Amino acid sequence: MDKAEDLVADIEALGEKLGQARAMIARRIIGQEEVLELTLSAMLAGGHALLIGLPGLGKTRLVDTLSTVMGLHGGRVQFTPDLMPADIIGSEVLEEAAGGSRAFRFLPGPVFCQLLLADEINRASPRTQSALLQAMQEREVTVAGQAHPLEAPFHVLATQNPLEQEGTYPLPEAQLDRFLLQIDVAYPDRDAERDILLATTGAEEAEVSPVFSAAELIEAQHLLRRMPVGEAVVEMILDLVRACRPDDETAADFVRDAVAWGPGPRAAQALMLLVRARALLSGRLAPGPDDVIALAAPVLIHRMALGYAARARGESLAGLIERVVAGLQATEAAA
Repeated sequence: MDKAEDLVADIEALGEKLGQARAMIARRIIGQEEVLELTLSAMLAGGHALLIGLPGLGKTRLVDTLSTVMGLHGGRVQFTPDLMPADIIGSEVLEEAAGGSRAFRFLPGPVFCQLLLADEINRASPRTQSALLQAMQEREVTVAGQAHPLEAPFHVLATQNPLEQEGTYPLPEAQLDRFLLQIDVAYPDRDAERDILLATTGAEEAEVSPVFSAAELIEAQHLLRRMPVGEAVVEMILDLVRACRPDDETAADFVRDAVAWGPGPRAAQALMLLVRARALLSGRLAPGPDDVIALAAPVLIHRMALGYAARARGESLAGLIERVVAGLQATEAAA
């Protein structure tokens, strides 16, 4: 076999294993196929995901199930208004030995895991939220001038309540940009909710077992970056990201009028990785334009902000991104 055939074989084998993982997760997670696909895509791409939805929609259950199926050591932080940064990353304590000598010892916090559930992340103050910034970007934390690396792989899956609820704080823009994508968790439909009732109120609940190991997930992340991406998809990603920036020459008038600030280069990087992951989960060997269109809103919506006038008019980022995507599709069809 040459290298191309080896790559095809590896991608197909990984696709089959991912199918097994999705079937295992489906034993406990019912009716959230899109949420599951986006969350798995973020993990395959080696990044973090922000899950937004009302309490009780299964966000915490999803993360707990993923940690088991993907073979990762999980950790959890329940964010509250009185949570301090040291409660997340850890702190140094002064210990006295039997001989009377004293020395500082680092006690690691819950961030020292492979899959961290940051539950209700926007209930803590911005100072505490920012404690995750270095961990999410550099995969290490610094305490008292000493760097402490985190175990690989490291993923943060953060749940967030809608900002309209009381006692919430908006996440800093710098932290939002470090989430590969935003996942909106909606209410299940009637049939799915009926299945949830029957599955979760009986004497026994479905059990799940590991399908991946941490080492296998790291291998999958490396393989993902070897997947080919066609020139048309690369150009579409660039066109989409740049069309959402109000100061770009390619931006439409409605973008210039409504958007205060647009997505940076991390958005394009996220799309390059996530379109591959979506193709892989769909059993394809390479991504296409449909993958870019499907991921436009999840990748861009938390990396943009509407101006005051646009908010006053009742405009939404989801609607604006949809108009930008429609414009790109019309241009592509006319070309």
